[in-house]
Amino acid sequence: MRPADWIVLMLTLSGIILYGIARSRRSRDIEGYFLSNREMPWYIVLLSIMGTQASAITFLSAPGQAYTDGMRFVQYYFGLPLAMVVLCISFVPIYHRLRLFTAYEFLETRFDRKTRILTSLIFLVSRALSTGISIYAPSIILSSLLGWDIYLTNIVMGGLLIVYTVNGGARAVAYTQQMILAVVFAGMFLAAFQAVRLLPDGIGFPEAMRISGHLGRLNVITTGFKDGGFDWTDRYNLLSGTIGGFFLALSYFGTDQSQVGRYLTASSLRESRMGLIMNGLVKVPMQFLILLVGTMVFAFYQFHEAPLHFNRVAEERVKSTSYRDSVELLETRHAMLQAEKRTLVHGLGTSVGASGERMRDSTVEALAVLQREEDALRGRMKGYIKAAGASEANDTNYIFLRFVLDHLPAGLVGLLIAVIFLSAWGSIAAALNSLASSTIVDIHRTFAKPGADDARELRISKVYTFLWGVFCILVAELATDMGSLIEAVNILGSWFYGVMLGIFLVAFYARRVGGHAVFYAALIGEALVILLYLGTDMAWLWLNAIGALAVVAVALLLQKILPARN
Repeated sequence: MRPADWIVLMLTLSGIILYGIARSRRSRDIEGYFLSNREMPWYIVLLSIMGTQASAITFLSAPGQAYTDGMRFVQYYFGLPLAMVVLCISFVPIYHRLRLFTAYEFLETRFDRKTRILTSLIFLVSRALSTGISIYAPSIILSSLLGWDIYLTNIVMGGLLIVYTVNGGARAVAYTQQMILAVVFAGMFLAAFQAVRLLPDGIGFPEAMRISGHLGRLNVITTGFKDGGFDWTDRYNLLSGTIGGFFLALSYFGTDQSQVGRYLTASSLRESRMGLIMNGLVKVPMQFLILLVGTMVFAFYQFHEAPLHFNRVAEERVKSTSYRDSVELLETRHAMLQAEKRTLVHGLGTSVGASGERMRDSTVEALAVLQREEDALRGRMKGYIKAAGASEANDTNYIFLRFVLDHLPAGLVGLLIAVIFLSAWGSIAAALNSLASSTIVDIHRTFAKPGADDARELRISKVYTFLWGVFCILVAELATDMGSLIEAVNILGSWFYGVMLGIFLVAFYARRVGGHAVFYAALIGEALVILLYLGTDMAWLWLNAIGALAVVAVALLLQKILPARN
């Protein structure tokens, strides 16, 4: 990066961090540290919810996801608005009426202590693993910018986040996220604008979108039906997104403390509901626009030289090994393919832009053939990188970053890098805050001697925040070469979210089911989900619905067999 980029980056990061810590000075006990003294207005709740969900993974990996697979990932969010309505009717009123610190406190009142602890442990494991992946995402940036080893970078990034979170608490998270999202949206808009501006004369936004559509990147709606039947292995389609996405969103926002803790900071039930409903209305178009940036980058690279592999560090490393000659042959063929594609695409773009007529099917077919060959070359390149021992062979997460570094003007690069850092810090800080809150409220208080004063509990909470931060750094060290991070973190969540949701559904709607039945049903449901994931090719979104419904069904069955314990 150039000096102007470093100046913009440092000023943006330091300004927002200092602002967040300054706003957190009123935290004198764990209610202030974890719940901001329950006094946040709905718009702060909304921004905190969105900022927690929209991590660096969203802004780093989602454009790359659209570049490689198109926009069909947006269907994953189709069930979210309905989930927000259900939450506002069923979950949120109970949480507010009981004035809970965590969602899992309710389960001890409804069932028993072991069910509360089990659910809290499921949350702690799932959220800690996901947070480790979230730390890895911004580490990719530092590694690419400075040429650092990714393992050292994880330690540096995680250490900065621990300091920020331990000192800030929930108030710092809530207030900085409103500024973070403003910078994020400004940065993404500027990146998309630059991608369009750099297109050849006569090619504008409409023409670029048509070209992306011809090459399969505007597949916003897919049915999932193939050869007369439904393809259960298809990851993203209208049914899996609406049904599986509904169960995933209901569990994430209703039972995951990283989100529950955000709307428990609201000053009233109405403010919590407003924040959630507005999140349901805003999230789908927001994700659509982020994926659209990825399609714009894809269209841009149809007219400009695209790297064979977008991870520059891995690219340079493999060239220093015995695979150098093989890689250079791949690059030569790739350059020839790129030239052929530019000729065809330019003709396609010109005809669309000038007369509005569709390009002949034969030309589109030729482009598709070249694209498949290019994808095959990229696959071979990944194989060489993996064989050379590089830590990251898959480059989906580097596509948008490489575009930013190579083609954005001085100053704007620094702003975009700040965007990704800030989105990471906001979501990871909220996650660490929630891990500490569940640990002290659901685990520590259960086994510790009663009577600790507020100051002591606040100190212990900060210790737990620090320890969870260290654990998440260790997870980040193992997170290399996971492919698309936005997919990886959601797949991981789907191993656990359905089961957590099933426990809460039984608590709310199956009044006669007791603690024994739901406890064993949760264990059976978790085993079923893991077996389905490991033993079948079923799309991961369905695991959320299966896990939830399995817990409800098994709990109802066991209640008829086991002694009642209500």
